[in-house]
Amino acid sequence: METPKILFVCLGNICRSPMAEGAFRYLAREKGIDIELDSAGTGDWHVGEAPDQRMQDTAKSHGVDISDLRARHFTPADFDAFDRIYVMDESNYDNVVKLARGEEDRAKVKMMLNEIYPGENRPVPDPYFGGKQGFEHVYDLLTRSAEKVLNDL
Repeated sequence: METPKILFVCLGNICRSPMAEGAFRYLAREKGIDIELDSAGTGDWHVGEAPDQRMQDTAKSHGVDISDLRARHFTPADFDAFDRIYVMDESNYDNVVKLARGEEDRAKVKMMLNEIYPGENRPVPDPYFGGKQGFEHVYDLLTRSAEKVLNDL
């Protein structure tokens, strides 16, 4: 079996998508699953920055280290590099699909929470302007999604 390649996309690539990458990386390692993971943002204003400190703190409190990740911008080349592209909300979905070069690219783009809430197109809430409980809630949603995806591989 080929190594699955998954990309996670949010707006700035400093909260939700690096947490998704970290949760998947942690659980894949725990389960012994070989997988290639990355994250990106549809906006480019945080390129090169580490994840938001509050997201890092939340991840670390659960044994997940995302401090090594750095924000990058989503590009059309990502359609070639990844098998699946999970977006965090409908705005991210629209922005990524606009860059698709055809149906094959569009078919790779999926809403992250459809893994645990099939067909509902629920967004992963952006915790950036919220408090600690918002970051915990995002961690919980992304971890549950990671468990589902990794169990289905």
